[in-house]
Amino acid sequence: MAQDDHPNSSTNERQPLLNHQATDSGEGGDSRDLVSFHDGDGENPRQWSIHKKMVNVFIIALMSILSPLASSMFTPGIEQIADSLDTNTETVIGCTTGFVIMLGIGPLFLAPLSETFGRRVVYWVCFSIFTLLQIPSALSPNIETLIAMRTLSGFFGAVGIANGGGTISDMFEPKERASIFGWYLLGPLLGPTLGPLFGGVIVQRLGWRWIFWVLTIICAVNTAAGFFFLHETYTPVLLQWRKQKLEKDEHAPNKYRFEGEDDRPLRTKLIHSLGRPPRILLQPIVLIMSTYQALIFGTTYSIYTNMQPIYQDDYGFSTEQVGLLYLGPGLGFLFAVWFLVPRIDTVYNRLTKSNGGKSKPEFRLPLANIGSVLIPGSLFWFAWTVQYHAHWLATIAATFFYGVGQVMILNTTQNYYIDSFEQYAASAIAAGALFRSLFGGVVPLLAPLMFEKLGYGWGISVFAFISVAIAPAPLVFFYYGGKIRERFSVEL
Repeated sequence: MAQDDHPNSSTNERQPLLNHQATDSGEGGDSRDLVSFHDGDGENPRQWSIHKKMVNVFIIALMSILSPLASSMFTPGIEQIADSLDTNTETVIGCTTGFVIMLGIGPLFLAPLSETFGRRVVYWVCFSIFTLLQIPSALSPNIETLIAMRTLSGFFGAVGIANGGGTISDMFEPKERASIFGWYLLGPLLGPTLGPLFGGVIVQRLGWRWIFWVLTIICAVNTAAGFFFLHETYTPVLLQWRKQKLEKDEHAPNKYRFEGEDDRPLRTKLIHSLGRPPRILLQPIVLIMSTYQALIFGTTYSIYTNMQPIYQDDYGFSTEQVGLLYLGPGLGFLFAVWFLVPRIDTVYNRLTKSNGGKSKPEFRLPLANIGSVLIPGSLFWFAWTVQYHAHWLATIAATFFYGVGQVMILNTTQNYYIDSFEQYAASAIAAGALFRSLFGGVVPLLAPLMFEKLGYGWGISVFAFISVAIAPAPLVFFYYGGKIRERFSVEL
């Protein structure tokens, strides 16, 4: 159940992280010895060295950047793919649609699986399959095969997005989490931005099939790094392993238990786990903030998939030059993560201190208002500078501020989910990713027709007007989120 507030300590913030070894002599009628973490326990992910934690973060961040990278990397080659496979560009855009939709559907299954079997095995299996699926994509003889392979790879490639937030929650205390999460979140944000940049160079120099061969090589290296260096972080699984080892060494079956242990049959646990993200999604705060994220992703992919015609037809840029323009939002991402995201923790800790040391998930939201202002403002700016063919620098400057706004909304929202749902953070983030990816996949299919009918000025302004309407959400939830969570609590 989502808690209204919790003290800013590992013991109370997430119950399985117990900092003592104890024996229970009858709580709830269970006389088994309690297995738990003690002070200075090297197996407790929150007490690992910073080096060990950051190795894990680096590997999952790379997974999280490669799948979104693959979602947009081929966009500079859309016309080349259409000619090569004897189809039209609208059908080729369907490769993005299937991939991005699966980036949203995948977490609904992969996040609960990680909360049943542990994070590491799910990362290993899914990213290995994602890597192998790049090979038939490169060899696709027709557009049907390419769409099918891309759609499947989107499902398995979602593993980094599905479980990354949960892994970071496993390892870091709330007071330090936002800064780390900001760098991790660069993956899902920078992936779609850097994809066209690298894709433009590859398409122009080597041809579109080499996009997938390059992805195969990079993903294989990342998968190998995961096999050797990725460590399990999910506390219930770690305590289960400790329990099994103790019982085996002492030849004492069923002597031990651990906090939060689930003794139900595996089938029952799986059914309950797989139903967790939809239950979370129906919570009003998650539903509205997920809609906000969906708007951002739908807008982003609509703009990204139309950068090529905008800057080639109206500004005369080459494919490689268009790819470089994606650095505009990319620099905005980096600026926000470097200068603004660390302030999320600062504000959170100050509000916690002023609240008598008791933290609330809503303390993550104040800086979301930066994004609420920058997103519609930058969209109006981009829409009308493009419409009136202003200098290309004026148009790309708008995407910088759009990038800053994206980071602030997504980062504060994801941290809000983590703090609200704690142990089941992966399922909460998966619930939010569903809307986000559905919009990100479907809306770009409709955007070209809208831009053709309305022009880029009014067409992009449609997204801006919707973002104005939803902009007050973080402010409303800051003041009333606790009451809403209490009224619409979720049974996890």
